[in-house]
Amino acid sequence: MSGRVDTLKKARDRMVEDRDTHMKVLAAPFDRDTAERARGKFVELQGVIDALDRAISGEVGSAPS
Repeated sequence: MSGRVDTLKKARDRMVEDRDTHMKVLAAPFDRDTAERARGKFVELQGVIDALDRAISGEVGSAPS
């Protein structure tokens, strides 16, 4: 596996960890201000994770046979 794919996967793992932190806030007892901030960050991080998934797929799909 290329170094680029490894780096993308490490970045994705980090973003999943960050997203999980916000997920826990959303699952906790409701506090409107905290929940709104956590929801925004969760959605933002999910977008980054989706982009990283596409980048990983593009790298794996373009690898020489």
